[in-house]
Amino acid sequence: MIKACKKCRREGEKLLIKGERCLSAKCAMVKRPYIPGDHGQGFHGKMSEYGKQLREKQKARRIYNIGERQFKSYVTKANTMLGNKTENLMRLFEVRIDNVIARIGFANSRSDARQMVSHGLFMVNKKRVKTPSYQLKMSDIVEPINPNHFKETSLSTAVTWLEADSKKLTVTVKHLPVREEIDTNINENLIIEFYSR
Repeated sequence: MIKACKKCRREGEKLLIKGERCLSAKCAMVKRPYIPGDHGQGFHGKMSEYGKQLREKQKARRIYNIGERQFKSYVTKANTMLGNKTENLMRLFEVRIDNVIARIGFANSRSDARQMVSHGLFMVNKKRVKTPSYQLKMSDIVEPINPNHFKETSLSTAVTWLEADSKKLTVTVKHLPVREEIDTNINENLIIEFYSR
């Protein structure tokens, strides 16, 4: 059983960690739609408020492929920024370069996008970036260093806050996303509550 698939099963929903595989019949959530472990099938426990907050936090970490320490720093930063804390948090997740590369179609999943960035396959404003957590700003332009590697790639136009050019293979950040433009199924209020205890 693939480790990433266990993460989906633990959260009880498809997190699309493995990209195309998650949409196929091979998905573990299709074959085994219960939490992993010896007692997974028989588990019907009632979850406490703390448990709900923890599960939501873990789900967000797994979707965006972020470590615990970095995740906590995002929450701290979201709390200090102007505006709505929950929207700030989601925005910080979304404008990561690995997330943008996955959303726009250069990679099948965020983990693939993370690896591509780490290997230095992309530039932001003509400068190579090797940090998957790099935060994009408005008007930033993301493009591959070697466009020939992606010449068969058709970029998505579904992300409203990004502008993709499939001919030039460039992605421009039109504006920073608002919550209505982010389709990730996360209750970010529970995450803020978890760290406010």
